[in-house]
Amino acid sequence: MKEGTLLWTPPPERFAQSNLERYRMWLHAEQGLLFGDYEELWRWSTAHPDTFWGGIWRYFDILSDTPYDRVRTGTGMLDTQWFVGSRVNFAEHALRHESVDPDSVVFCHSSEIRPLAQMSWGELGGAVRRMATRLRAMGIAPGDRIVSYMPNIPETAIAMLATTAIGAVWSAAAPEFGAPTVIERFGQIEPKLAFFADGYSFGGKAFDRRSEIAAITDALPSLETIVWLDYAGFDAAPPSPIASHSFADLLAGPPIPREDFRYERVPHDHPLWILFSSGTTGLPKAITHSHVGIVAEHLKVKNLHMNLSPAKRNFFYTTTGWMMWNSVLSSMLAGSSAVLYDGSPVFGGIDALWRIACDARATVFGASPTLVQSMRAAGVKPSERFDVSSIDTIFVGGAPATPDIFAWFYENVRDDAWVVSSSGGTELCSALVGGVPGKPVRAGEIQGRQLGMDVHSWSDDGDELTGEIGELVVTSPFPSQPIYFWGDEGQKRYHASYFETFPDVWRHGDLIKFTDDGGCYIYGRSDSTLNRFGVRIGTAEIYRVLEGVAEVSDSLIVCCEMPDGGFYMPLFVKLAPGHSLDADLVKRINRQLREQASPRHVPDEIVAAPSIPFTLTGKKMEVPVRKLLMGQPASKVASRDAMADPGVLDWYADFANRPEVAALRRTAKEGAPVA
Repeated sequence: MKEGTLLWTPPPERFAQSNLERYRMWLHAEQGLLFGDYEELWRWSTAHPDTFWGGIWRYFDILSDTPYDRVRTGTGMLDTQWFVGSRVNFAEHALRHESVDPDSVVFCHSSEIRPLAQMSWGELGGAVRRMATRLRAMGIAPGDRIVSYMPNIPETAIAMLATTAIGAVWSAAAPEFGAPTVIERFGQIEPKLAFFADGYSFGGKAFDRRSEIAAITDALPSLETIVWLDYAGFDAAPPSPIASHSFADLLAGPPIPREDFRYERVPHDHPLWILFSSGTTGLPKAITHSHVGIVAEHLKVKNLHMNLSPAKRNFFYTTTGWMMWNSVLSSMLAGSSAVLYDGSPVFGGIDALWRIACDARATVFGASPTLVQSMRAAGVKPSERFDVSSIDTIFVGGAPATPDIFAWFYENVRDDAWVVSSSGGTELCSALVGGVPGKPVRAGEIQGRQLGMDVHSWSDDGDELTGEIGELVVTSPFPSQPIYFWGDEGQKRYHASYFETFPDVWRHGDLIKFTDDGGCYIYGRSDSTLNRFGVRIGTAEIYRVLEGVAEVSDSLIVCCEMPDGGFYMPLFVKLAPGHSLDADLVKRINRQLREQASPRHVPDEIVAAPSIPFTLTGKKMEVPVRKLLMGQPASKVASRDAMADPGVLDWYADFANRPEVAALRRTAKEGAPVA
């Protein structure tokens, strides 16, 4: 399938009934604005950000104790503040639909442990109010950090909403993460209370996490309270010197009427949650978002770009350690319900996700391209095995989606579905480019820039590019930018992560190409962050685990996004004198990565290398090695004058030309670059 091939054109009546068209007509009635096409609307939204975002506030009737003084203040991307003077609460907006129809479904949920069940808006709202009230009684105050080590189940959603309802700050790690990986995250933010589940199930096997929980608890001296969920059937909580409460006990008690509960409306710069994304050095970045920024951004993207509504059910396969979990729960801002699933995406068969989606009558099906590629390779045909009639939107995200994956949906699911891809990330907990209702679907193409997102493709010299691959940059502030990285004194790390390449311009780290009509294609990471099955992994996370392997004196890890939608992540190790890379050592390295980090940290291959390439300034040359494996010549990937040992790169160039490595690149399609 050639990149850009037209696959589907939505009928005019479908766009006429979309949220985006209703918003466009509101702009005409409210402000006398009329736009000929979407690109014109997008250009206006970025040229007049105060008018646009102020309109979003009014259109969605954002609730605030006080009116904001100004839509934004500041002169640059790092110092801009949004809706200064307002006081807003995320959970209040997420649960607003409860008052409209408390008996309708908000969650369809299942797991490998639990059968499919439903939860109503009234049940969720009641549970959140009881939990939030108990948290307040424990002394949890606005600004206190609360963390979670629980799976993708309703209890975790209740904990998050209760935390944010009282102005405390939420952060989560998925239960498959090993204790060291969790500690290096939570240790940065000094949590006061933790929600723990005893374990989880994956692939039909139950995993007891009580020993990991004990290690995490011991390593967090700030913890005062544990809330314990008996989920996987491992009974007692591990011994702990601090107070422990049962999750079920905290939900017990008489109902608390909506009118008797007070949401903590917080200032514009008050933190909502802390998401973690890793760079190539140091600890994972503690990315902190605000209530008002996420509320404004998610109201926009869920309604206008994903076209969600109370009639929709949104399913995307995710774990609680990925920003997509937060994004799925934000479906509630549009009055939409969410489908939650905890377990392996192939438990019960390679087509398990389709069974889950169809049993829950999801209208939106979402998964990473890697999972879809596995289904495609296995010959899965969902329309032949399941009733897919409820699914009208297919969302593929987390990594670039190939033209063949787009075509597979139309051939094997529905020929009239809206297939959407997007790119954004943890940094903004949303999308920079993504779906545009009414635009045609073309193979591999993301439909357009999202409203209010001033996104461009730039050359290395900062020139605007169209029809060519360049760096994805954002040239104007946006509300869901991080308000800061937690503990980042002077915003030094924040600045270094996004603003060092182009002054006061956000360099996102993706390679992107825009078409003349605003569509775009993402070609993977331009930096050395690993993209493993749609989840970013910092190379430093790998290196920290390997420091505990005595036989390994140094290492280098890269991840290549291949043109067939898959990934190739080799780990190169320089062995200590007297040691060899035998099967036992390979097995032990993989086991430690799996247990101390997560299964996603396990490489596809471990290769013994004579040395690790460094620059003269002491930086590992991850990006040049990745480019070599993706097919670029050694003369183009690095300056030998800048290398500590120029001859080292020759070995990696030879490795890249080995038949088994070169074969990974031979599936390149016309118009689909691999680097």
